[in-house]
Amino acid sequence: MGKSHQLLLYSGIKADIILQTMGAAKIIGALGATFVITYSLDAIISDKKIFGGSTRRTVSDKEWWEETDNKFQAWPRTAGSPVVMNPISRQNFIVNTRTE
Repeated sequence: MGKSHQLLLYSGIKADIILQTMGAAKIIGALGATFVITYSLDAIISDKKIFGGSTRRTVSDKEWWEETDNKFQAWPRTAGSPVVMNPISRQNFIVNTRTE
């Protein structure tokens, strides 16, 4: 290989490395910008209510949440007997090898 080919090969490798780092920087920058835009639009649309509407009382009222939680805690817990979800791992099953 001549000297000119070695310089071309070296500059080609260097150019590839520069392009790869530039590509990664652009991808990371684009992802960051996407998250910023998405968060901003979500805050404007849902929190500022630019399309109208209001927050329901059941969502914004802390007292309502406490009463609902108390109601669910007061319900009696009724259930059947415990069930083994994977009987094969317990090794307590019976296998009939003969048909009668």
